[in-house]
Amino acid sequence: MKEGVITQDSRGAIYPDLEGKRVIISGGASGIGAGIVEGFVEQGSAVGFIDISGDAGHSLCRSLDYAAHQPVFETCDVTDTPAYTATLANMADTLGGCDVLINNAGNDHRHTVESVTDASWDDSIAINLKHQFFAAQSLVDTMRQNGGGSIINLGSISWHLGIQDLVVYQTAKAAIEGLTRSLARELGRDNIRVNAILPGNVETPRQKQWYTPEGEAEIVAAQCLNGRIQPSDIAAMALFLASQQARFCTGHNYWVDAGWR
Repeated sequence: MKEGVITQDSRGAIYPDLEGKRVIISGGASGIGAGIVEGFVEQGSAVGFIDISGDAGHSLCRSLDYAAHQPVFETCDVTDTPAYTATLANMADTLGGCDVLINNAGNDHRHTVESVTDASWDDSIAINLKHQFFAAQSLVDTMRQNGGGSIINLGSISWHLGIQDLVVYQTAKAAIEGLTRSLARELGRDNIRVNAILPGNVETPRQKQWYTPEGEAEIVAAQCLNGRIQPSDIAAMALFLASQQARFCTGHNYWVDAGWR
């Protein structure tokens, strides 16, 4: 191991209470979402995930054919609220309920202020914010029936940094923090915890398209830690927040950004 560089360790934490837990993840076919799917599968959870990309979703399922609980995958566009909530309901029925909801789906395509239209604004808010609320709304009853649950919303540190060419995306991601606080207050007496994970710049195939090697070096230079954040690092936080080890954690943001400033 190169001195001073954080590397992925194959030995992850095991949370016995996650074994058999029913977990639903949006945007789970690639990138951070796929890392989260893999993390819960390795804990022995019963995982269902949704993505707009059917090919990527089925490919991930095939790669996880060793799982104690084979993950369930459905193709759906999360911006189609009636179709998405119906898909969530069907998935919860298939899994026998839902203990953990992870709202991960999003799209951080770059855009200038001048290029934003009424339609593109609505599209960006739908893919990055709206579905998180309606997913929680649609699954809260099954969580209540189960005696509680955990909702984890994926935010972003981007709006805290004010990164260029992401104004609508960052508006949605800022709102996720308000949504998280509000849902935590509304649902806490039902033993439903609601938290947000704020990833830094995670090394995924999608993110690599935006950065040259020089740009990647600038990211690491802006971090407090050397190395590039991986999807498994975000999954590690999600596993903790979903587990009973985090039973009194709710209404807060959990940063996984290597100290990026």
